[in-house]
Amino acid sequence: MWKSVCLALMCVVLTHAQFPRQCVTPEGLQSGTCCPSPTGLPNDECGSSTGRGQCVSIAADRRPHGPQYPHDGRDDRERWPLRFFNRTCQCNGNFSGFNCGRCRHGLTGPNCDQRSTVVCRNVMQMSTDEKRAFVNDLDQAKRTVHPDLVICTRHYQEIFGPDGASVQCENITIYNYFVWTHYYSVSKTYMGPGQQSFGGVDFSHEGPGFVTWHRYHLLQLERDMQDMLGDPSFALLYWNFAIGGSECDICTDDLLGARSSFDTNGISSNSVFSQWRVICESVEEYETLGTICNSAETNPIRRNPAVNVARPMVQRLPEPQDIIDCLELNTFDTPPYYSTSSQSFRNTIEGYSAPQGNYDPVVRSLHNLAHLFLNGTGGQTHLSPNDPIFILLHTFTDAIFDEWLQRHTAGTVVYPEENAPIGHNRENAEMFVTAPENLGYTYEVQWPSEAINHETYSSHFTLCHPIYKKKTDKIKSVSDLFHH
Repeated sequence: MWKSVCLALMCVVLTHAQFPRQCVTPEGLQSGTCCPSPTGLPNDECGSSTGRGQCVSIAADRRPHGPQYPHDGRDDRERWPLRFFNRTCQCNGNFSGFNCGRCRHGLTGPNCDQRSTVVCRNVMQMSTDEKRAFVNDLDQAKRTVHPDLVICTRHYQEIFGPDGASVQCENITIYNYFVWTHYYSVSKTYMGPGQQSFGGVDFSHEGPGFVTWHRYHLLQLERDMQDMLGDPSFALLYWNFAIGGSECDICTDDLLGARSSFDTNGISSNSVFSQWRVICESVEEYETLGTICNSAETNPIRRNPAVNVARPMVQRLPEPQDIIDCLELNTFDTPPYYSTSSQSFRNTIEGYSAPQGNYDPVVRSLHNLAHLFLNGTGGQTHLSPNDPIFILLHTFTDAIFDEWLQRHTAGTVVYPEENAPIGHNRENAEMFVTAPENLGYTYEVQWPSEAINHETYSSHFTLCHPIYKKKTDKIKSVSDLFHH
């Protein structure tokens, strides 16, 4: 997840990948340099011959982080990616990518100077053919090896293998790469053989970077799938989970898979997702033996919505009113910039605070509640992206985040510069921008008004549906607004 800024845990200059295959060789790792040419030509590091970029030394951020992480110097992810590389590509202007061979999000063309926008739509409003195509596209991504990136399966101290020359990295599919990077961000800090791993802080959750981290990963997956399909107009879809009730409306065989007739915790055999298998399941092994999740697939996706008998509070989805209340919060985040923050939009949309912003250790709301409602793979942080509902849940979470940015005209100054949990300081702020103007995508969604008077409601993105044509149209209930 290299970026020109650090996204949630990885603080670096300049590249947009985890481990580019071209760089993960004994020679590349020993030199500490990852500056490939986008054309493959000699003397063209980072596209320097055409002005795309240049190879530079990384100046990792040194601003202090919060007290939640007391083990400085133990984790490969600290001051990322200096454990692996100290020189990477710095891209100029509108160019981006680990080799400066891409355009920044929202731009296209040979010189990356043409605007490009895709539209993220409600999956429930898609036609039968569009739903089928989206499911098939996800399945193709699950089966297609990532053309550029690999994953490493050991920590840096063991990266060269027992013989000192065999790099411990391997290929992975496009969708499983998405799962792996999420796991890598949430995994505990390995403290060594015989020692208990440290899990007191999550590099991509429970802090300001939660929204920017997940936004970046969605964009990475979307771009990878655009490349795979040869379709720059491809866009991820969203699931409006704020419909209340105890029904998973997208858990149908034409979408994300109905409940199995033979196993209440499984997915119907009529859905392609019943054939999917998860990765990153062997947490105990990772924490005790020092391995990192590899590409091996294990058990099927598990899902049993609304049937967590041990936790009645997660048997219903969030309500439309929860979104209204959350969007009214004025402050992006508040000290200690953690899961205990009150009156924090970020902690509220993440779901550790009540929708009105009050921190309550018992509460799980909004994003967290939607995950826990699924009651299975999607409710376990380290495994959740294995269930493709994760994507549609997080695109809607991102839509709420983007609407908050639009309404509150928030600049990066509201993002804590330091003393947030490790990985959550302001260096994440490249994604802290409104999406239509800066990242090349919009959400086709209509939000109810804060007054809930059923007559006026506002949105920066218009949904063309009869009940929304006029601001004076009557709506029977706020629930109706979110069901359409």
